[in-house]
Amino acid sequence: MGSSDLWRTLPACSAGALAGVDERSTKRRARFKVCADFGTPAGPPALRARVRAPQLLLLLVAVSLSHAAVRSIEITGRTPVLNGAYERIAGKVHFALDPKLPANRIIRDIQFAQTDAAGMVECTADLYMLKPADPAKANGTVLLEVSNRGGKGMLNRFTFARGGDEFGDKSVFEQGYTLVWLGWEWDIPASNPNSLHFSAPHFRQAALPADGLVSSEFVGDRTVTSFSLGDRNQDAIPVARAVALYASDELGHTKTIPAAKWKLSADGTRVEVPGGLEPGQLYEFVYEGKDPVVAGTGLAALRDWISYLKYGGAEIPGGLAKIAKRSIGFGISQSGRLLREFLYDGFNADEQGRMVFDGIWADVGGAGRGSFNFRYAQPSRDGWPFLNIFYWTDVFPFTDSIESNPDGGAPDGLLARARTANTVPKLFLTNNSSEYWGRAAALIHVSPDGLEDRSPAPDTRIYFLAGDQHTVGSLPLRKQGTRYLQNPVDHRPVQRALLAAMQAWLASGTEPPPSVYPRLGAAQLTHLSGLKFPAIPYDNGVVTPPKHPRMARRLDFGRDFDGLGIITQEPPEVKAAYPLLVPQVDADGIDLGGIRLPENAVPVATITGWNLRAPERGSPEQSAEYYGSIFPFPKTAEDRERAKDPRKSIAERYLSREDYLKRVSAAADDLIAHRFVLPQDRAYVIDRAARLWDALTQ
Repeated sequence: MGSSDLWRTLPACSAGALAGVDERSTKRRARFKVCADFGTPAGPPALRARVRAPQLLLLLVAVSLSHAAVRSIEITGRTPVLNGAYERIAGKVHFALDPKLPANRIIRDIQFAQTDAAGMVECTADLYMLKPADPAKANGTVLLEVSNRGGKGMLNRFTFARGGDEFGDKSVFEQGYTLVWLGWEWDIPASNPNSLHFSAPHFRQAALPADGLVSSEFVGDRTVTSFSLGDRNQDAIPVARAVALYASDELGHTKTIPAAKWKLSADGTRVEVPGGLEPGQLYEFVYEGKDPVVAGTGLAALRDWISYLKYGGAEIPGGLAKIAKRSIGFGISQSGRLLREFLYDGFNADEQGRMVFDGIWADVGGAGRGSFNFRYAQPSRDGWPFLNIFYWTDVFPFTDSIESNPDGGAPDGLLARARTANTVPKLFLTNNSSEYWGRAAALIHVSPDGLEDRSPAPDTRIYFLAGDQHTVGSLPLRKQGTRYLQNPVDHRPVQRALLAAMQAWLASGTEPPPSVYPRLGAAQLTHLSGLKFPAIPYDNGVVTPPKHPRMARRLDFGRDFDGLGIITQEPPEVKAAYPLLVPQVDADGIDLGGIRLPENAVPVATITGWNLRAPERGSPEQSAEYYGSIFPFPKTAEDRERAKDPRKSIAERYLSREDYLKRVSAAADDLIAHRFVLPQDRAYVIDRAARLWDALTQ
């Protein structure tokens, strides 16, 4: 398959096939065109193995030619943990990519990358591993977490650990997993030594003009006079020439801010507006970038390191090579979207065409992919209703099977390249309520026109956690820049059970639980206009669900983007929007069609996956990023009548705390029976529900 096959053009969505153009569509027409003169790919000879000289290293290990992509490994720290049952390994992995190999031509712009004397493209990734000290006690599974913005989160998810280096209840270690983290994101600040970094190759200076536009979006919570060009705290793409600064209000009305009212900071990393930036307003700074990196090499590094652990060459002291009988790639949010991109682009086949990840689990990634593998990619940029709105994130195709392109282009599917290469993994796609409201998650299991359900393929499972928010909830109840109290549900018990299900699927062929997600045919999905959310009294009015959830928009970044990955139109033109579907709710306002933890199965409150911005942050009708809400039931019938609340009171539902906990216990047992909670976590989920009861009744 040639590179032109791997990067099909996706024409603009037609209004007839999709939902109508949203309110922003006719208001965003700014364009800036850049011409490009393209060079020719470099022609490297065969790889010659070499070993780097140690530089302040504790240990340097050479890798044989039997796995060419991994050139050398530096182990800078190796210490026993968990009373010697495991060892912690830290270091760096040096990669050498042959730009002529078909497996590497899917990396955008690799033909323009700097090369060594042998014609190889070099990159380096930070490595962090926790592996059994005794190989006989390993379960044969390498579990790699794709780092979210340089961090390590899976110990929190799978062991209830409270920090990146804490071990929690040690369950994954008792089961013998080898845990792996590898840097892949080029824009992690060097000032954070605890993050996992990735050194991506830059363009050769003589390769071609580094054409392309860059957009930096910012929404503030208070009045400030500057904002960073990098997303959150990430490094910014350097500025070659400023183009314009735009401001958009919450309705999408866009205006250009005169150049006399803003300037770049002295170091070129911030936009300064002495007159002040209004809270709750979207600002976009557009500029020409310079000195680009080949960002897609980060995906190749993940591919090649796992391939090395499965198929690698000479044995490394301590048994790093060939330690994996099977591998699971796990990613949360940003890194879940990266795994969807990883699959779509074809990275699950290594340089020799072998399967990389046997199982992939994209958690809370919604329908998105993202800014990972094109020129001037900004990997941290995501896409929410009112944060990082106009980036290349939610793009066709969305489902795991081949689906018709509503624009009239070629049919396509998330796994199309993996099917061609015979490298389709077992696949988990898990989302919470927040991803339906904020990440267009319904598109992973409906047709692009939003009219029909789409069933996942036999090797895919889709799981929806009803009423849960994007992040793990906590008690006591609080507001954090939100209008309503935040969702307190802790959904980690379900994730722990699903990890066990994935492992059993790969190791013994035991089928995981059937998919659970809201379906159109069961009236569990609805357009926003059909949502039957109850009129819950709140602050002299009623609770208002978000009026502007995330829409998957068809964004036109210019003539060169689909084919070459070069943005020549910023801000992008909004052509159309895919249908927006959210879970329908029951009479209490709790989502239908999903897995319900006891807090939602035996409710004492309405718990949602959405919230709104606190008024003091500006734009109070907009969604509050990652957070859900909780609206307690009235305590008694008298309270209900006094407040005119349509929901039954707690006293009308349950005879006592003991009665409530009896029902909670039955709900926990039902989840265990369906393999959505582990037996050892029964007490944990019951205790969480008991704590919520106490918080709302005392």
